[in-house]
Amino acid sequence: MIKIPNIASAAKRLRQSEKRRGLNRSRKAALKRVVKQIRLHVDAGEKSDAIALLPQLSKAADKAAKRNTIHKNRAARIKSRWMKKVQAL
Repeated sequence: MIKIPNIASAAKRLRQSEKRRGLNRSRKAALKRVVKQIRLHVDAGEKSDAIALLPQLSKAADKAAKRNTIHKNRAARIKSRWMKKVQAL
């Protein structure tokens, strides 16, 4: 059974939260997509291709952190770990 808000402010909050959820999911998906591409290149030992994707990783992580989709320290940790892995190739 779907609960429908009876109060106008509750209905608005529901609309806002659904919209934010969609935006957050798309930002996280963009970040995961870039991480997956980098992981494939790292596993294959393709350093130059992985290095080319690092700016995209930084952009996706920073965008997600800027909008509080993920914490800023998590974004920094993701960028740091992947840069370290790529440089180790």
